[in-house]
Amino acid sequence: MNFTLNLLPTTLAICRPDPDAPIPDWVSGDFVSITRTPDELSVVCDQQKVPQTVRAEHGWRCLKVAGPLGFSMVGVIAGLTTVLAEANISVFVVSSFDTDFVMVREADVEKAMEMLRDAGHEVDQS
Repeated sequence: MNFTLNLLPTTLAICRPDPDAPIPDWVSGDFVSITRTPDELSVVCDQQKVPQTVRAEHGWRCLKVAGPLGFSMVGVIAGLTTVLAEANISVFVVSSFDTDFVMVREADVEKAMEMLRDAGHEVDQS
């Protein structure tokens, strides 16, 4: 199964505020993901919005799978991440109701797009 992916324009940071902290007021941008568990609070957002005092991994780019994807679809993430794993590219994945988002380090984004294209996927940079 082949997919169309769109490279989002914003460079992202994956942040780890204190687990019991409220959602920070600096969390904003065109792409935001917030996940809270009893053990952690993870935030993905525009890296320019993140204060330097926050524990974060900067320099991530996001490839959005064109959707919507049905909940009955099997193997979407496995198919994409297998290609990237074989190219030794680390990923961070977030899913929403309609689609999936695969993040790769900015230093790997060109290689990731090339590998995905070689595997038959369409990758749009606009």
